[in-house]
Amino acid sequence: MVAGAVTRQVGNLPADLTSFVGRRRELAEIRRLLSVSRLVTLTGVGGVGKTRLALRAAAEQRRAFDSVWLVDLSTVTDPALVAETVAATMGVRDESAACPVDGLEHVLSSQRTLLVLDNCEHLRDACAVLADRLLRAAPELRILATSRQSLGITGEHQMKISPLPVPEPDRPLSRRSLELYDGISLLTERAAAVLPGFTVTEDNQAAVAELCRQLDGIPLAIELAAVRLRALSVSALVERLRDRYRLLTGGSSTAVPRQQTLHALVDWSFQLLPGAERTLWTRLSIFPSHFDLDAVEAVCTDGGIERDDVLDLLDALLDKSLLLREEHSGTVRYRMLDTLREFGRRQLTGSVERRALLLRNRDHYLRLVERAAREWFGPHQITWCRRFNLEQANMRAAMDFCLQEPGEAETGLRMATLLTEPYWIANAFYGEGRHWLDRALAAVPERTPLRARALLSDAFMALTQGDAAAGLPLLDEGRALAEELGDPEILAHASLVAGLAAHYRGDYPSCAELLSLALAEQEAAGDKSGMLISLTTLGATVGHLGDRERATELFERSIELTRSHGERAGRAWALAIFAIHLWQCGDDERATALAREGLVLGRDFGDRLNAATNLQTLSWLLTRKGRHADAARLLGAVEEIGRTMGLAPTRVKRLAEFRESCLDTLRSRMGDKALHRELRRGRRMTPDEAIEEALGERAKGEPARADETVAEAEPTPPSRPTAAVPAAEPSPLTRREQEIAELIAQGRSNKEIASTLVISQRTVEGHVEHILDKLGFASRAQIAAWMAAREAGGRS
Repeated sequence: MVAGAVTRQVGNLPADLTSFVGRRRELAEIRRLLSVSRLVTLTGVGGVGKTRLALRAAAEQRRAFDSVWLVDLSTVTDPALVAETVAATMGVRDESAACPVDGLEHVLSSQRTLLVLDNCEHLRDACAVLADRLLRAAPELRILATSRQSLGITGEHQMKISPLPVPEPDRPLSRRSLELYDGISLLTERAAAVLPGFTVTEDNQAAVAELCRQLDGIPLAIELAAVRLRALSVSALVERLRDRYRLLTGGSSTAVPRQQTLHALVDWSFQLLPGAERTLWTRLSIFPSHFDLDAVEAVCTDGGIERDDVLDLLDALLDKSLLLREEHSGTVRYRMLDTLREFGRRQLTGSVERRALLLRNRDHYLRLVERAAREWFGPHQITWCRRFNLEQANMRAAMDFCLQEPGEAETGLRMATLLTEPYWIANAFYGEGRHWLDRALAAVPERTPLRARALLSDAFMALTQGDAAAGLPLLDEGRALAEELGDPEILAHASLVAGLAAHYRGDYPSCAELLSLALAEQEAAGDKSGMLISLTTLGATVGHLGDRERATELFERSIELTRSHGERAGRAWALAIFAIHLWQCGDDERATALAREGLVLGRDFGDRLNAATNLQTLSWLLTRKGRHADAARLLGAVEEIGRTMGLAPTRVKRLAEFRESCLDTLRSRMGDKALHRELRRGRRMTPDEAIEEALGERAKGEPARADETVAEAEPTPPSRPTAAVPAAEPSPLTRREQEIAELIAQGRSNKEIASTLVISQRTVEGHVEHILDKLGFASRAQIAAWMAAREAGGRS
């Protein structure tokens, strides 16, 4: 596949779950403002539809940008994490020592990007500072923000979003005239979704107009009211809403009418619920983001709600549209709209109940983290990675509670320390990990084993980023405390981090001495994760010192250690570094096999630094084989991955030397013009496309496979299947998935598939994701090739 021929859009805009009604004038105005201003902020009251309008405007503008990103800030409570959240959303990992803003500036400076910052009001100052800095650094950047108020920076254009138009009182009505009002159209569409056949008739048109007037055209209020039409007529709904207003006349006189209206509707919906459903609503408000059934059972039960009743209660709230059901990688989770969550929090009966829920919430996620730490070095790593990525907002909230609640800081330090390996390091969230560890260490000065571990974890991440100025003092304090405490396991970890520090600065003799000591101590303590890091880094170190035989032995041990425990994340890195060593030794066939296997394993974890490392090794191998254009494209892809991660090509001195030598060879063989053409093509590839091209070489007659054995002792577990699947092999797909795969092979889009099968586009997207997971593929093209191979095999 030639990357330059691929037209792609980068970003994360979600698909619409419901139709978009009206707002043509507003969309046109947003288009105009974005053409003359680089920052447009949509402001308005809660529930007025700012987010939905921003998403639609961004979707309509997609073709004008290289990438469009939605950053939801509603779950972020710490201003210090705004830049981290934007970077994480965009996939700009903070592998380097630079702060996330530096990485964002670097990535955004060379591409045309639309950034949608959603729900900025509670982080207004932090959002303003970030937006101002990014706009100054990236001339092709446009920002579309939503907030209750403007960000207040130079060059910002504020656009006030008003409620949807509704008929004025005493205006003559007809069915045709009502269709001109967006508020009426929204109510009609949403009511028909819950009450099939609902239409505006001569009999109900006056009540429909009155209901939309009572709701002031606020989209959220209209959608909530539409749900009630399953049980009530429009006239009855209007009467009940009027009664509710009379009960609220003693409320705040300073609140604007539409805020009173929205509160009235939500409160009225709340009062209509049975007691257990009301109780669960208020308790669910403790979660800052989406959550799963286990969390609800752990946090929200007892005191009127039995564990056996939770599922039925959740179903009741879902049925009333007070809760949303979402699927993430086949896992069902639940989410409450911000307005409903805030209302629920206000119903909690005092600080005692709220604190009790926060403690139970913290305990639930602490138990989750403790279990992950115990199980990490084993076969469940991908499951834990996906789980933690879903739980990010909840874990942040748990740690923030610990660091703000008197007497709980030590638990927060424990939680942050336990998260180091299975979350901060596995996802390359070094900046965020350091943020939480720094805060927790400042709050817990006692000289305990926990503090020593936290100091060394903090040092590990700082040094990995190349931030020796911060990492070395942390390492010194952690080593001194480990020696003072005399804990063998912590001493072993201190030797490991010290050895890594020596390796990074190029002091290989010291590194070899320290890591040999660490390895012996880790073996005695049974620290498998520490052993793997020591074996791999020690292998690279003694290889640099010229002892290739011992280096190979150490790498073989590291691979066998991961294989015997079903470990995969560390194995991906052991394979990547081993492949470089074998390339240096001239064993190109085995180096290719290991680099490919590492590439497949790293892709499962979304580890782009691992991908860049293996792709670079494969480019060197291709250069040696004379496949110069292929090698240049992979090098271009590596450059782009490094750029998005804020990594300089010279970060690791020895690898930088290898890269420059490879480029010199390609330049002499291809010439500057051809080399730069292929490099450009490589830079246009996404990481998945580059990986697909690298692994696709197997179809071109390459002798080795990514799933071949690394050592003769035991076969490697199978990697992702290639497109060449025998037709005789039973399909792992369900009947519906098979239908969708066939339509994908015909080149149909998700929208076209949804129309053909008469299902929603969101359902199609879920099926496509399941097909990719089952087949172990990363793109629709692989599905199409797989179907073609099966069809060809069937004909033969």
